[in-house]
Amino acid sequence: MKIIYFWLLGTYCEKMKKQTKAYIYALITVGLWSTIASASKLTLSRLAPAELLLYASTVSTVVLFVILTAQKKLKDISLLSKKHWLISIGFGFLNPFAYYLVLFKAYDILPAQQAQIINYTWAITLSLLSIPLLGQKVVGRQWLAISVSYIGVLVIATKGELLTLHFENPYGVGLALFSTVLWAFYWILNTRDRRDPVVGLFLNFLCALPFIAIYVFFVEGFRTVPIEGLLGAAYIGFFEMGVAFVLWLKALKYTDNTAKIANLIFIAPFASLIFIHFLVGEEIFLSTLAGLVLVLTGLVIQACCKSSKG
Repeated sequence: MKIIYFWLLGTYCEKMKKQTKAYIYALITVGLWSTIASASKLTLSRLAPAELLLYASTVSTVVLFVILTAQKKLKDISLLSKKHWLISIGFGFLNPFAYYLVLFKAYDILPAQQAQIINYTWAITLSLLSIPLLGQKVVGRQWLAISVSYIGVLVIATKGELLTLHFENPYGVGLALFSTVLWAFYWILNTRDRRDPVVGLFLNFLCALPFIAIYVFFVEGFRTVPIEGLLGAAYIGFFEMGVAFVLWLKALKYTDNTAKIANLIFIAPFASLIFIHFLVGEEIFLSTLAGLVLVLTGLVIQACCKSSKG
């Protein structure tokens, strides 16, 4: 009996140790994600959106290459077929090229607090896109989730002036919403991707670099950029586009229940508003907080719908 007892105790402790690691990796990731809106807004005061994308993507590509080297996965790239390379080109065009270009433009035009919260509605957009693309049906509570979240977007975009529907910057709001469409579409396609996640992300960034460079050359033009802009781009490329993704994968690997760490994502927008206020200097509007609560309420309702299905 004692042997069985100590074996069970050891198994339990090992399980708790793994879950603790999962929480640590997840919290670090959420912490990094919380700084990206501020970093993007500050860097965009020095760089054009396409320039930020070019330098951040270059850093991310190098970081992912180093990670793959450390994980001894570089040999996996040489085994990829022509089909996998074509897939990588397609994915690279969608993300990071199209997605981050649109998102950074939204951050450039809108207050950071508005752009980052609207971007959080991508999961709601995913539900809508799943209807035509995956043939999925949306039940009553999911429609409620969609309605509540998009009412939150309206509250944020109009600064609470729902009756007049006065949009301070409809173009910027449109870009932020379009970024959610691009990311949701990328997510749907990504569910069918059989490449190793880190290898796939590296190839996406590698294949996107020519698209980004050509865009910068013809649209923005290459120029000498300030060191502050390069440092900001390096921060975003290193953390948002590179390390955070790998840390999140580690959290998923160690957890015994994905929901336990997935719920930590809801901390990010609130923490992000704190950084936006103190680092960027934006006054956080009551309408932003009210809209955020509505958006997150919609996401929680949607999550409850999915768990009840499971």
